Order: sequence, then C-alpha cells, then structure tokens
Amino acid sequence: MHRLYSLALGAVVTALTLSAGSASAAGLTRQPYLQRVEPRSATVAFRLDGSCAPSVRYGTQGATHQVAQSSASGRIHAIRLDGLQPGTEYTYLVDACGSRTSPQRFTTAPVPGTRSVHFTAVGDFGMNNNDQRDVANAMLRRKPELFLALGDNAYSSGTEAELQDNLFEPMAPLLSQVPLFATPGNHEYVTNQAQPYFDNLYLPTSPAGGERYYSFDWGHVHFVSLDSNCVIGLASSDRCTLAAQKKWLEEDLAASDAAWKVVFFHHPPWSSGDHGSQLKMRREFAPLFEKYGVDLVLTGHDHHYERSYPMRGDAMASSAGRGIPYLVVGSGGASLRPFAGGKPSWTVVRNDNDHGYLDVRVEEGTLTAQVLTPSGKLMDSFTLTKQLPPASVPAPTPAPPGTPAPSTPPVAEQPGSTSPVTPPRDSVPTSPELPGPPGAQPGDLGQGAAGGCSAGPMAALFPAGALLLAGALRRRRRPDAR
Repeated sequence: MHRLYSLALGAVVTALTLSAGSASAAGLTRQPYLQRVEPRSATVAFRLDGSCAPSVRYGTQGATHQVAQSSASGRIHAIRLDGLQPGTEYTYLVDACGSRTSPQRFTTAPVPGTRSVHFTAVGDFGMNNNDQRDVANAMLRRKPELFLALGDNAYSSGTEAELQDNLFEPMAPLLSQVPLFATPGNHEYVTNQAQPYFDNLYLPTSPAGGERYYSFDWGHVHFVSLDSNCVIGLASSDRCTLAAQKKWLEEDLAASDAAWKVVFFHHPPWSSGDHGSQLKMRREFAPLFEKYGVDLVLTGHDHHYERSYPMRGDAMASSAGRGIPYLVVGSGGASLRPFAGGKPSWTVVRNDNDHGYLDVRVEEGTLTAQVLTPSGKLMDSFTLTKQLPPASVPAPTPAPPGTPAPSTPPVAEQPGSTSPVTPPRDSVPTSPELPGPPGAQPGDLGQGAAGGCSAGPMAALFPAGALLLAGALRRRRRPDAR
C-alpha cells in the first residue's frame, strides 16, 4: 500500500513539474511590434521560441488589468486589442504563458479629423548596424505617433532571417512603442516578390492590392502607401499590376476629404543620386497626385537625402501654380552614396554625408518638417501651409457594430490577405533564429476569452493523479480506523 501511495504522489509531482516548466518555457524570440493601430483597435505582434497560447495584458494609466488572449497555440502571434479609446495612451505587456515582457506604451490613433499629427519617416535602413540603431533611437526620442518605413527594410534579400536580424531586432525599442506602416523596397522583392515581408507584417489592406498598396487616415492626414515595384516590373501580374494600382489610387484619393494627403513608396520620381529619377513612377502617378491635391511625396532607394522644389509635370511649378515637393529620405542606415553630378536646378537641398530621418508635425493648416541626424543636427527644414475651414468639434467616434466594450473578451480576427497567391502564415519557413517544434502552427490574429495560458496536455494528468492519490490515502487510513 505504501508503494501505491508513493507512485500516486510521484505522478502528481511529476505532472506539476512538467506543467510548470511548459507554462514558463515560451520566451520571446521577437519583441512586440505594433501594427494596424487605429482609433479603437491595435495589433500587438511577436514570436515565441515554443508553442504557447499567450496573451496581451493592457490598460490605461499604467494598468494592465485587461487581457486579450490568443485563440491558438504556436510560435507566431498577432493579437488584436479591441474596444480602445481614440488618442489614448495604453500600457501593455506580453504574457507568454508565464514569461512576461517589460511594460511598453503606445497611443491609439486620434479621432478622425483631429488637427494635430506627428510622424517620422526614413528608408534604406535594414542593415543591423550602428547607423540604423542610432537613427531608430533618435526617432523614438522624438515620440512620434507613427513611423513610415520607405522600403529596403531588410537587406540584402528580404529573407525571413534578414527581416528578423535587420529589422525587428535592431529596431525593437522603436517598433514596440510606435506603430509601423511600411512600403516594400526592391531588396524585399529579391526573395519571392517580397513574400517574407508580407508574411511578417500586418498592414492595412486595399481590396485590389491587399497589403501591397493601401491607405489610412491618422487625424486630418490621409496616408497612401504605393508599391513602386509593381510599376517597374518586379511584381508578376498575378500579384500586382500598374493598371489596378492606378485605378485604386484614383478612387482612393477622390474619396478622401482629409485636409492633408501624404503618399509614400520606394522609387523616387525625382532624384539626382546613384539610381536617378524613376520616370515611370513620375509619368504614371504624378498627374494623379496633382489632380487630387497630394501635398507631399516621400521615397527612398537612393542612399541620401534630397528635397525638390514644388514640382508639376516634368518641371518646377510656376509661382502661380501649385506643385508637390518630392523627398528622398534614403539615409536610414545603409552606406551613403556620393552624388555623381552637380546639384540640379530643381533641387532645394541635398545631403550625402549624414544619416538622418524626417520628422513631421501637421498642426491645423501648417505642415512643419525637419530632417535630423541622430545627434540632432538639422539637415533641412521646410513648411507647407494651406487654408482650412474652421474646425468643428468632432463627435466621439462610435464603436463599430459588434465592437466589445473594453472589459469584455475580444473577438477573433483573421489577418488580411496580401494577394490571391499569398500562402497561409503557417507556411512561413522556420529560420535558425526562430526555432519551433516540428508541426508548430502560428497563432491567429485574434483573441478569445480573457484568462490564463493553457498548460497543455500535462493538465490531463491532474484528475487521474489526484484520484489515485486520494484512493491510496483512504486505503492507507483504514487500518487506523479500525
């Protein structure tokens, strides 16, 4: 009888030990990064070194009492937080089934039409070097509301491993606190027409282009991301075409009544650098930019900084006409390239000596831009102004039908498709930096009821072990009862 008692006790202790080890074994191989931040929702994406059903704990005023649970186990997770308040700072952390990250903070997008927006932008940075880290840390110190990545985000081929090593690892502090809105560069397209890039990001989508080209509003600014790789022939026609993108862009710009419009993509219509001006992008899209009142165009590709005068067609705009400044901000971390020729007449300022980034504040009818080095040196600055109608007090944004209250369990959501040929996210190849058990499935973009993490199959040992131990104890006590 003593032997049976010992066996039962041993089974329960073993189950407790293995379950506790399983619950705390899932560490993060990729720190949280913010995606699809909107006035009432946000997505927190991250990756684990083992299969687990983690959760995100979040709240306002430093609290993290609300819980959004992943709806599936796996290594790849992107959990959506719903029922948030516009323009509000939230604190959050990831609970990876026993292992918690340090609390981070972010701010939701403001109520649509809010006349104050602050963003940063830079491209050509994905090198995992000190220059990239310095630029990213300098942007974080400016505390922007959102960050626009202008392409070539992971050199040299945009592979799964390079995205981890050259984007998510060196820029983790920035991406955990500032929402990332990216556009693909030609280096992302080296690997399967940028498929790893799309598999790793959770961007806004458009009906025609998926994540390849899309738009979103932040306050009183309408942002549009185009995929210039589709225009110059790097994308196959089954994924992206020039005609479809142009049609979508015209409809999108025509439908927007935002006070300001900013377009960003990779290949510059105006550049005096190593690659020069991408004339097809200019010819195909500049007329639409001009027709629908685009205020600013941001690009990368050439590894320098350059700003054009306001341009219209193929020349500088007349004093009486309205033109568009075109910026090349390809100074985010890759090696800078010297200008081969003299400064053209259409260039206001250019710099091939300093790494740096663009910092923009849009207050009411004034857009103020600065281009800064990591040390704070001013490379360039300019201001755009326009007359806006008197601001009306915006009504609170009603929650979409079915949106849960902050205290209720969130609902599951699936990631938006990139294109008809996008493979499911569980087909993302496992890299040496992202180990996972054979057959591990990625987590869904969603949540279930709030609660703790699953302890896994070992939990099944508890009822049997407990019954066995109780029976052994009863039998052991019977001789004493006599």
